[in-house]
Amino acid sequence: MAESILDFSKDLDVALLDQVVMTFYTGQGQDQQVAQQILTQFQDHEDAWTKVDGIIERSTVPQTKFIAVQILEKFVQTRWNTLPADSRNAIRYFVVDVVIKVSSDERTMISERTYLNKLNMVLVQILKQEWPRNWPSFIPEIVQSSKTNLSLCENNMAILKLLSEEIFDYSAEQMTQLKTNNLRNQMCGEFSEIYQLCKEVLDKAQKPSLIKATLETLLRFLNWVPLGFIFNTDLIETLRSKFFEVPQFRNVTLKCLTEIGSLQVDATHHEKLVFLFTSVMTAVNNMIPPNTDIADVYENSSDDDQEFVQNLALFLTSFLSSHLKIIEQSPATGDLLINGHYYLIKISRVEDREIFKICLEYWAKLVQELFEEVRSVSVSDMPLLDLGMGGPQMGGFQGYNHPRKGRYVDVLSNLRVVMIERMVKPEEVLVVENDEGEIVREFVKESDTIVLYKSMKEVLVYLTNLDVSDTEEIMTNKLARQMDGSEWSWQNLNKLCWAIGSISGAMNEETEKRFLVTVIKELLSLCEKKSGKDNKAVVASNIMYTVGQYPRFLKAHWKFLKTVVNKLFEFMHELHEGVQDMACDTFIKIAQKCKRHFVVQQAGEVRPFIEEILDSIEGITSALSPQQIHTFYEAVGYMISSQQNNKNVQERLINKYMEMPNTAWDGIITQAKQDVDVLNNANQIKILINVLKTNVSGCTSVGAGFIFQISKIYMDLLSLYGIAGKLITQSVTEQGAIAMKTPKVRGLNSVKREILKLIESYVSCAEDLDSVSQNMVLPFFEAVLSDYCMNVDLARNYEVLNVLATMVDKLRGLMTERIPTILEATFEPTLNMITKDFAEFPDHRTGFYNMLQAINAHCFQALLALEPAQFKLFVDSIVWGFKHTMRDIADVGLQICYELIENIRRTDPAIASGFYQSYYLSILQDIFFVLTDRDHKSGFKGQTEVLALLFQLVTNNNIQVPLFDQSQMPNKSNQQFLEEYISALLQNAFPHLQSGQIKVFVMALFEYNNDSAKFKLEVRDFLIQLKEFAGENAELYLEEKEMEMEQKRKAEREKALSVPGMVKPADLPTMDEDEAL
Repeated sequence: MAESILDFSKDLDVALLDQVVMTFYTGQGQDQQVAQQILTQFQDHEDAWTKVDGIIERSTVPQTKFIAVQILEKFVQTRWNTLPADSRNAIRYFVVDVVIKVSSDERTMISERTYLNKLNMVLVQILKQEWPRNWPSFIPEIVQSSKTNLSLCENNMAILKLLSEEIFDYSAEQMTQLKTNNLRNQMCGEFSEIYQLCKEVLDKAQKPSLIKATLETLLRFLNWVPLGFIFNTDLIETLRSKFFEVPQFRNVTLKCLTEIGSLQVDATHHEKLVFLFTSVMTAVNNMIPPNTDIADVYENSSDDDQEFVQNLALFLTSFLSSHLKIIEQSPATGDLLINGHYYLIKISRVEDREIFKICLEYWAKLVQELFEEVRSVSVSDMPLLDLGMGGPQMGGFQGYNHPRKGRYVDVLSNLRVVMIERMVKPEEVLVVENDEGEIVREFVKESDTIVLYKSMKEVLVYLTNLDVSDTEEIMTNKLARQMDGSEWSWQNLNKLCWAIGSISGAMNEETEKRFLVTVIKELLSLCEKKSGKDNKAVVASNIMYTVGQYPRFLKAHWKFLKTVVNKLFEFMHELHEGVQDMACDTFIKIAQKCKRHFVVQQAGEVRPFIEEILDSIEGITSALSPQQIHTFYEAVGYMISSQQNNKNVQERLINKYMEMPNTAWDGIITQAKQDVDVLNNANQIKILINVLKTNVSGCTSVGAGFIFQISKIYMDLLSLYGIAGKLITQSVTEQGAIAMKTPKVRGLNSVKREILKLIESYVSCAEDLDSVSQNMVLPFFEAVLSDYCMNVDLARNYEVLNVLATMVDKLRGLMTERIPTILEATFEPTLNMITKDFAEFPDHRTGFYNMLQAINAHCFQALLALEPAQFKLFVDSIVWGFKHTMRDIADVGLQICYELIENIRRTDPAIASGFYQSYYLSILQDIFFVLTDRDHKSGFKGQTEVLALLFQLVTNNNIQVPLFDQSQMPNKSNQQFLEEYISALLQNAFPHLQSGQIKVFVMALFEYNNDSAKFKLEVRDFLIQLKEFAGENAELYLEEKEMEMEQKRKAEREKALSVPGMVKPADLPTMDEDEAL
């Protein structure tokens, strides 16, 4: 019965539709599922929009009306221009009538608010299509109707707000550039009528909800209206005097004042800006007395009060960021300027991270500005004998007379205290279980806390450079209060040490030495003084973190470096949770930055310290977990890598370094060669895995020198790989796929994976490539490829593909003759795994396409030698790659496609011609498929690059053979054929488009394919016109956003490197002189 609503040839039974909707919202079980299915089909039907008027007029259920308006909204967004003008006008008049009817009665407007909001949105969508060309009188009409009814006026404000948002805030990703510009110009041109309406309401209205709606609408206008409406009227005074101090309006009014305060204006309006700042701050001083502890009051305040504090922070930071110098130069604002900064200091203490981040952004701007101004003082302005002041390299700017900085001395001193007391944790360590059931450490590099730490570090570094003495004094006093117990707590000590660590490099070496010696002595004393494991662990971790941040100090003071490292070895036996992790982390940081100091003989020592470490390695690591041992070995590997110019010494060190793992390895391998049953022992497997991981860690850090170790165990590695593979196959044969989940098989699989990781790790850093090609590749193929090819899907290791990709990337032409062997063993087995869907075996997909990309890039001739059927499979697999919705796979697929076509373009013309005739049109069609598919929007950059290249080939006459059957179409060029072919393709796919739109687009494809930016804009505009792209189009702008972010990151990095202490020591580029002794 209910299905009859899907019969669009009959009149709709609205009462029945209401029943179905109520069943969906209030029913249960099967009935609810059936109702959902019917409603989905009804909404998706292409003629559903024709029933909207009947539903709205006759339905008695609000949810049904809402669904009807949703249908109409989708239709307006996607198919509006397919209707004749009369039909468009009829829908327009209908929507306007319904909006007026619902919003004219206040009770109806309140009770049906959600429905009315959706109606307003539909009206705005119609406006975006019709106004101003087909509805030129809209603005006068809405202004006039607002004067007839208060509730109607309130809703009209909401419509104007929505329209402003759609045109000025969200237009870039929804409308073509031309339409956006036209609508913006129209809105600005007709704004005077809107302004008069808003002004009239604000001057005369008494109804609170209408006033609030008008203020919220005005808020949306303020960032684009002609400035005269703001600065040449009494708007600022009206907002400040009439609404700012009224509790129910103060938040939205302050937002309006914030918007005005952030506008960039010329000197004629500076006086008005000064008035704005002084009048707002005078009012703030009345509303929140200056002696108020805002952080304390905030905790117990209402939501409205808390929002006001946040809005005040936004006002101050926004206004001062834009106009600080105007206020500084005004003679009457001195006290209020400092007063405003003290309010910001107080707000910065509020325990709300979002509010703190608002304040932090401004503090970063202020201290950077002051730093750069002081640094720019010319050499002639500095004292001739710069004694004791330090200069830029020690943060010694405080000695120079700089009046602007002097104005903020007390504010900055208070800010230093706030930054120290609110410092966040610089590094996150999580313990997780991986796919193999192993406990490993996972670092969350870009969590909110890490980002916040970077911003806070930046501010503290600038503050230190501006006044190193004050920073040192504050930190030393706070440390003293830790010692006397007056401020002792884990959190306080942590924050202080994180802050001390964050300013490494901001002082000159002499100051840093004095300061750091004091800090370390006090912390060591505190460690002795505190009782209890927890207290000692906290102090220990802070000692380690702090010394780890000061490698420059450690390099310059060998005895201290040795003492610190020995202390770390002690902490490696401390079983309190986290201490051993911290000790290993600090050790690896020090090893990376001071590696040369460990391998040379220091003054007063009888031998290099590395020798002592290697002699004691078993004792040092005896209490560490396997994961920590791997970190330890990686750290020592960095030291050994610094002996790369002395191969004999390096070989001796590596032999000693790997002695312990090799003893365990040799014992198990010897047993396994006699009886493979030893590999059924879980403990032995665990030992093997840890030995292999130790080798991977060592290889990662030692680099090419690890050949001394890998050459010893390489053949045994491959033998073990073969044995493990056979045992896995045997288990799977006996038990089926479930065997892959058993502890035994998971352990064996881990062995295989670690062997592959070790080989990949070595190949990626190898220097003697001929030796790798002659001695490593063939044995690897014999042991690994047949195992991969013959195994069941679940038992195939994706790391095999990673190793092969690395070998091809590294050995390049040396691998060309071996490509057929690789493809024979891996291509079809992997393709069969990943072409069943787009989701299973994600790691195999990544490895597979990375391997294909490496082969295409470095061994292209091997691809040309393939049989036609195999080559077709290769091309098909690339197309399958870029049809993935997983962005990383799709991007690699598009990249391979682009590189393949480029390789073909450069190859023998006869071969190229055959390729074009076989594949050009099919690739073009597939690119258009993903380009116009909503699930592939993120690939827009790669898609347009391939598309432009395909059109370039034709435009530049690179294709010398016809792409069509000449007997059917004589006397035609490839360009003429392609114009017709693409036009027909698009017309069939998108029948709602007008032929003129398609013609303009196709002409643009030929015209602009050599201008990447223009080509992308044309394609974007076309996609926005398609119904498939009516939704969120942000991903079409992904490339620009990513490029902008990359340029920003690069600029920030260069700027940071120019400021002493801004880049963490661990992230500084290693200079040759760093390692000079």
